[in-house]
Amino acid sequence: MNILLDLSFDGSGFCGFQVQKNGRSVCEAVQNALEAVLGERPDVKGCSRTDAGVHALHYALSFCAAPAVSLEKLPLALNQNLPPAIRVNSARQAPEGFHARYAAHAKTYVYRIWNSPIDSPFEAGYYYRAPGALDVAAMQQAADHFVGRHDFLSLCAANCEAAKRGSTVRTITRCEVERAGALVSITVTADGYLYNMVRILAGTLLRAGQHKLEPGAVPALLEARDRAKAGPTLPAQGLFLKSVEYEI
Repeated sequence: MNILLDLSFDGSGFCGFQVQKNGRSVCEAVQNALEAVLGERPDVKGCSRTDAGVHALHYALSFCAAPAVSLEKLPLALNQNLPPAIRVNSARQAPEGFHARYAAHAKTYVYRIWNSPIDSPFEAGYYYRAPGALDVAAMQQAADHFVGRHDFLSLCAANCEAAKRGSTVRTITRCEVERAGALVSITVTADGYLYNMVRILAGTLLRAGQHKLEPGAVPALLEARDRAKAGPTLPAQGLFLKSVEYEI
């Protein structure tokens, strides 16, 4: 059967989701656990190519297998064979031919900024710290201009493959900035993303919050299709994949 897993992971100690030669990946750890439980090493399909250091609250992964244990017990069996930084939350049957990446019609990411001159002793590995005052209202004004269908080449890293061989047009349906004490959260929902797109978007909104970028300058920034016009790429440690939406 085709199986869909929901994972949570702390990306701090991993080189990203995909298997790589230069370090430990989330995918390799999950495949090791699957092999230990199923007696085979299935080919897995991840919903996103998360970068090194990026975290996930809910990451979707699909594979085909005939498990000897029930889908209800499969998460418990896998978790016994996974490092503590990765947990399987649930397992369910997916339609034949289902692919976790290509079947996703929307993904939501959250970028966390700690707006304080003092680090949190509990969450320092899970945000980017901006010590100076941030104008969250200005950040939201800038964020509103990103909503809609646009060419996001200005928010694409220089080595973005989509810019070389595909379209850089994406649709953002939600871009919200919220403050809870020192924590400023940027939530973005889109039908797809370019390489480093959310981290560059967050860096651009940060500049708006620092009054280094006028919110009304965002449309011209997008029209320029020039990476140099946007803000910095904020560190991976502040980025979380929050959810993936499917029509199943």
